[in-house]
Amino acid sequence: MVTAGAGVHAAVGRGQAVNATAGTASAAAASLPPTAAAAMGGTAEAKIFPLSQLKRGMKGVAYTVFEGVNPEPMQIEILGVLKDSLGPGRDMILARLYGSKPEFTGVVAGMSGSPVYIDGKLVGALSYRIGQFSKEPIAGITPIEQMLEVRDDSVRPATAQSQRAGGSEAISLPAANAGTGVAMQAMETPLVFSGFSQEAVDRFGDRFRAMGMTPVAGLGSSDASAVQPEPLVPGSAVSAILVRGDLSIAGTCTVTYVDPTRLLACGHPITQYGPVDMPMTKAAVVTTLPSPLNAFKIVNTTETVGAFTEDRASAIMGRFGNKARMIPVTVEVVPPAIPGATVMKDKTFHFEVLDNRQLTPSAMLVSVYQSLQGTNAAAAEMSYRVSGEIGVQGLPQVKLSGIVTQNELNPAAINAALFVNDRFSRVYGNPQDQPVVTELKLKVEGVPERRAASLESARLGVLEANAGDTVDAEVTLRPYQSDSRVVHLKVKLPADVAPGQVRVLISDGATVDRLLGPGSSSRRAEGLADAIDQMNRLHSNDKVYVTLLSREAQAVLEGETLPGVPLSMANVFGPLKDSQKLSLSGESVVEVGSAEAGYAVSGSQVLNLIIR
Repeated sequence: MVTAGAGVHAAVGRGQAVNATAGTASAAAASLPPTAAAAMGGTAEAKIFPLSQLKRGMKGVAYTVFEGVNPEPMQIEILGVLKDSLGPGRDMILARLYGSKPEFTGVVAGMSGSPVYIDGKLVGALSYRIGQFSKEPIAGITPIEQMLEVRDDSVRPATAQSQRAGGSEAISLPAANAGTGVAMQAMETPLVFSGFSQEAVDRFGDRFRAMGMTPVAGLGSSDASAVQPEPLVPGSAVSAILVRGDLSIAGTCTVTYVDPTRLLACGHPITQYGPVDMPMTKAAVVTTLPSPLNAFKIVNTTETVGAFTEDRASAIMGRFGNKARMIPVTVEVVPPAIPGATVMKDKTFHFEVLDNRQLTPSAMLVSVYQSLQGTNAAAAEMSYRVSGEIGVQGLPQVKLSGIVTQNELNPAAINAALFVNDRFSRVYGNPQDQPVVTELKLKVEGVPERRAASLESARLGVLEANAGDTVDAEVTLRPYQSDSRVVHLKVKLPADVAPGQVRVLISDGATVDRLLGPGSSSRRAEGLADAIDQMNRLHSNDKVYVTLLSREAQAVLEGETLPGVPLSMANVFGPLKDSQKLSLSGESVVEVGSAEAGYAVSGSQVLNLIIR
């Protein structure tokens, strides 16, 4: 056993070791990329091949993993340099790949980042491809100088430097392909969804394709407990984790450069978000699937070795030993109780989702949906009773409660996931404050029917009453494709309600929320604390509510409802109204009663009541 010394340390990151016997070290080094072989020999300095010295026809070698964990060589021939093709001052090298494997598979999703060497010096990373059905494996190479800017925190676009002032033998090819219908594009990052159905990936895949990733269902797995003793070297597969646990989502590309504390990979951005925080893991390639339409690597992710911290135009950068912050999620799914049927067991999913403004909402949405849809209890005609909370550091939990049913557009599982996503996005995407979401806990109980009802009619037990009296109310609901159901409730009138006629609104919760909340014309950006307070005031959709609509003016001041405002105060509130902190209406809304309906209720009715 040869333990990694300073050189090997550079190849694999802090605290990792190389499994190689002394007798086979030289043979192993011969098949590795030059910087990895140098590391095993005790030196780890990556030598750079300057862009200015490239000449058409130069031959070199690139390394990537086609199967297993060991990089394999591919022959390359330099075709030219495309000046400014990736942006001002960002050039791309064009090359042709040779060898039985690249000629068979073509340019493969997951190959991006594969290091390219000429005379043992690092030229850059395979990172771009031409079109979709190219007959030859021709690829674009991101120059290593541009990638090292990410390492050196020099992430501004490259300016006219020495590599742009090459000698007479420097090559320049046209950068544009206008009118040809052929585009140079980044090699896709295969995004493996483990534990997800193809239907879930198809339904939400466009969200990830828009960021240059290729969603793949089931062709790969994730096992953070798996030990992969082989070191990370240039040419190794490396994965960025979006979700891990009972469900997993991981994007994989190839390592280009390694030093003792960090690595560079991909040669292009995944999202180009800038600073990121994603777990970085080793990966083993099960096989490489050739396809003229969509060739990609089937990958198993293994042990975590650090975190990706930068996602920039020329590369993504990971740091060894860093720990990414993740959002823990628990989803308990309770199957519906069907008379005469076998009782199914509850199922609880535990997973973690990355903390990233761009990726987290989509990753959370598809994961919650899969948790609901991925059990034998799932069915087309059903509803869900959802309860739970979103934890936010330093603030009250956001409460989740309601009945979610299918409708003409979506099945219940989709609507339940969208319901959770709406609340989560209002917290996570707050325009004023950056939240620290500490957890998401859900309990979802299945109901074997479409549990929706419309409010058909309502009546009061009396036509006249005194202030402070308790009045009976009766509400008739019409469930979906079922007989009517009557809900009885008692309404306690306020002791200070003014004599005369008042209107009594019997309605669903959404109607009450619209009356009590600020109008759209006065709505303004809310801070996180106010947004959470507003969400926790929302009325559940599975109750019937009774409110009085009295003739006094009502003010809504920064989310707080103030009924019964004297009209003489209107001038005082004027400046607040102008600044959109307050809205005024000519009718006060006072809640006086509610009752459980057992259905997702929709509809309203207004009755008249005379106060003596």
